[in-house]
Amino acid sequence: MQRTKPISSAHTFLSQHLISSIPLNSAQSRHERVARPMKQEPNSGFINRRSLMNAAISLLGAMSLKGILQATTGAKIEEKSQETRAREAQGNMNAQDRIEPSWLARQVGFQLAHEQFPVPELVDLGIAADQAGFDLLAVSDHFQPWQANEGHSGQAWVTMSAIGQRTKRIRMGTTVTCPTFRYNPGVVAEGFASLSLLYPGRIFLGIGSGEALNEEAAVGSWPKWPERSERLVEAAEIIRKLWSGQQIDHSGKYYKVNARLYDPPSKPIPLMMAGNGPKAMHRCGRYADGLITDPKTWKEHKAEFQKGTAGAGKDLAHMPVFIEQYVVVGGKKEAEEAAELWRFGPKAWKPYFNIRDPKTIQERADTEVPLEKVTEGWPVGTDPEVHVKVLSDLFNSGATGVHIHSGQHDQRRVIEFYGEEVLPRLRKITAKAA
Repeated sequence: MQRTKPISSAHTFLSQHLISSIPLNSAQSRHERVARPMKQEPNSGFINRRSLMNAAISLLGAMSLKGILQATTGAKIEEKSQETRAREAQGNMNAQDRIEPSWLARQVGFQLAHEQFPVPELVDLGIAADQAGFDLLAVSDHFQPWQANEGHSGQAWVTMSAIGQRTKRIRMGTTVTCPTFRYNPGVVAEGFASLSLLYPGRIFLGIGSGEALNEEAAVGSWPKWPERSERLVEAAEIIRKLWSGQQIDHSGKYYKVNARLYDPPSKPIPLMMAGNGPKAMHRCGRYADGLITDPKTWKEHKAEFQKGTAGAGKDLAHMPVFIEQYVVVGGKKEAEEAAELWRFGPKAWKPYFNIRDPKTIQERADTEVPLEKVTEGWPVGTDPEVHVKVLSDLFNSGATGVHIHSGQHDQRRVIEFYGEEVLPRLRKITAKAA
């Protein structure tokens, strides 16, 4: 009689399972089946191979292949299927139609300008804005300030995390992060996924094609706009793929990423895109979850955003639109104070965004841009109705979010004024409209 190798624990499990799983016919009882186990030589620790094969054939006749696999691997298959289902659900999580409806409600935000204030002060201002009733914080993300006289450039994600720890309600996001040069898109995906795990439902990501003062200054590279725009679109694709939590193998025109984000976001993160001209507005409509822009661009090129949205088969009603509106709470003195620091604004995208040095931008703005040009369209004063009208007009034009930006030194005055005088009036108007 040929003998098999000694029985291992796995062989023992299989033989026991095969014995107990042989089906009974009408003439058999369970007692009879158990009474006739597979033949094994006494005290040998060996099993008869023919008996084992016969039992296996009987089992195959009674069970499907799936049944055998489930029986022999048990919970491991179930665990794998649960993980697969979870990954599939995660993969669909950041689709446009999964953006939470609350992001589409009218929201008033407050701009935290890293160019103008140090991080500790910005954290305090963010907390004050939350307490005053603002809905969100729009956070600039710069490596250098626009103008040298602004004086600061702290790290935006650090500020957001610190504010999140000391608040419970207010939403936060960047306006905007460039995910193509000084930040790799994979690192951006990881950073904002982590922020969203800390503050679920409170984080959005705004991205843009960048400025030379941030990107060229940090990495020495600053290609023409068509390449920068293509890089932005590809970066957005990578970020979304990584947020799915699945292993990705991306080999694109500009980036190669072979990785998995092991801590993906638990809730959808709106991926907003900045547009400041007709081509950029069309791109935002086509590739982003929503738009970040300024009042002038929105008025002049809104149709391009709509065309991009329609071309991608998306519903405009499901896309947030955030608009940055400069304001001054005070008089001529405060307005001029703010305009001196943000003087580059009217020429930010033609041509200052191509200049690497903040000192050069400041010098050119001082000679090329009159102060009265800077303050065009700004509500200036302490009459709340003046401010309410400007914001209401933007909401009525299609904006879902308006974040106010004041360049004046006294930021708390702005926060308190809006919290006490402007926000309550706006909410009454919104309630009546509903």
